[in-house]
Amino acid sequence: MSEVKISAEPRTEFGKGGARRTRRAGLVPAVLYGHGEAPQHIALPAREFAAAIRHGGINQIFTIDIAGNAAATLALPKAIQRDPIRDTFEHVDLLIVKRGERIQVDIAVVLTGEAAKNTLIVHESNTVAVVAEALHLPSELEVSIDGLEAGTHITAGDVKLPKGVELAVEPELVLAVINAAQSNEAPAEDEAAVEGDSAE
Repeated sequence: MSEVKISAEPRTEFGKGGARRTRRAGLVPAVLYGHGEAPQHIALPAREFAAAIRHGGINQIFTIDIAGNAAATLALPKAIQRDPIRDTFEHVDLLIVKRGERIQVDIAVVLTGEAAKNTLIVHESNTVAVVAEALHLPSELEVSIDGLEAGTHITAGDVKLPKGVELAVEPELVLAVINAAQSNEAPAEDEAAVEGDSAE
């Protein structure tokens, strides 16, 4: 996953009032921290940040150019607060990362193919924790369920891992279960019993 360059400006207003004013100005309040550095309160351009997250997902790496700083900083969103009604970003925590550094993140798991007929897939977890180089995080991971029968468990160990990516959980962790689909038709003996009752 390639990094996205984004400009930021230092934030001097804090609290709910300051955050509201920041958002009204088309910016997202954020905190940048990690690697022993003092937390920096910054504001990111809302449209650019939203577009990057839509395209790269929540594990998008940013190259943040803060006004007044000589060097840009690499960072990964660690926590994102959204307004579910307006579908806007309320606040972002950004974790500083370094080139070549290996970090633990949750990656979305996508099930590919189709299970056997008359089965139902129950998702236990839509993500799996992995360890990978900060600048080479996969956007998603795949598991094939093609032809799998009812009773099959899909585990973290079944996930296809790209080179350099390792599981950060036990391989036995269940991600999904394939169950037999429930039939809507009543058994024949039950129908006979109903008919017999009605005949009386």
